[in-house]
This record gives sequence, C-alpha cells and structure tokens, in this order.
Amino acid sequence: MAKKIHCPPLHCLWAPEDDALYRQYHDEDWGVPEYDDRALFEKLILDGFQAGLSWRTILYKRENFRKAFNGFDAEKIVRYSPKKIERLMQDTGIIRSKTKINATIGNAKIYLGIMEDGSGAFSDFLWDFVDGKPIVNKWKDYRKGPVKTPQSEAMSKELKRRGFKFVGPVIVYAFMQAVGMVNDHEIGCPRHKAVQKLAR
Repeated sequence: MAKKIHCPPLHCLWAPEDDALYRQYHDEDWGVPEYDDRALFEKLILDGFQAGLSWRTILYKRENFRKAFNGFDAEKIVRYSPKKIERLMQDTGIIRSKTKINATIGNAKIYLGIMEDGSGAFSDFLWDFVDGKPIVNKWKDYRKGPVKTPQSEAMSKELKRRGFKFVGPVIVYAFMQAVGMVNDHEIGCPRHKAVQKLAR
C-alpha cells in the first residue's frame, strides 16, 4: 500500500477551505497594499469594530457596515444626528455598540482633520510609519508572527494622540497586515509574492 503524502495547502494556514467568503478575502484582499484614503479609513474603522470579536464576524457583516455607514464617507458620518445613531443601534446587520458607533463619528472628524491640516493624504500619513513600502516577513507558520510591532505601536500612539479610538497596537497591527503595510502571508502561500508585486 502506497504511503500517503501530505501536501500542505497552497495558501496561509488560517484561510479555511470550507469558508468561501473568508478564503476569498485571503485570496483577493488581505495583504494587498492599499493607498486609497477612504478605503484605509474604512478598514481602520472595521478593525476597531472587531475589538473583542473575530474578523470573520466583521467580514460577514462588512457589506452591511458599508450600507449603514454611507460607504464610510467621512463627511457624511461626521454629520450623523442622534436619530441616525439610534437607527444604527437598531440595525442587526452591524455590531450594535454605541461606544464604537460614537468612536466612528469621532474618528471621522479626526480623519478629515488630517486631510485638511497640511499633513497630506491619510494614505501618506499612515504609510510613513513603514517608510512608504511594505515590511515583508517570511513566516512558514503565521502563528510564529507577532501580534504587534514597534511600527504598530508608533502608529497606535500617534493615532491616539490625535484622538482616534479603538486603535491599540494589536488592532493597528491587524490593520497593517490587512492593508499590505506588512506582508504576513506565509512564504509557502502564492499570495506572498503576488502582493509584493502590487506595492508602489
């Protein structure tokens, strides 16, 4: 009887075979360098909503979040009235946390302030923490990687100084991984090389 040879999956170990949406997120989204201001703001807010929860929970509600928060248009979010906040609190398609909803409104104000105070684009502000290019790690097993780094701590500290909420260094590191500021795809995953080619 021939010995069975175990072949490792051709993707990161955390990307499940039996979850199509999560696997699609891994294959098409996670780790791709993002430079669009609005998209970066959206992802930072969603990672804040993830605090205390799993990313899978947020991922399955992401489209609901986009609809509920006007496509994460910060200029609309800063004008949310108490009635709008109450409607969000009744929306079962999102995470109904008043603290996080109010934080989103406050974060939108700070985001717009960064864009208007001469700091340049939000993208430039964030990418400066990695000197404008992705940090490329070479993990064989994602579990060997850190949950925070000096760069995520520095970004977290500055975001907090400016008044952002739900931007601790662990949340910020997850954000940096997701938007390609850090390439934490495992080296055996085809996406490790693929996302590098997408960096500016």
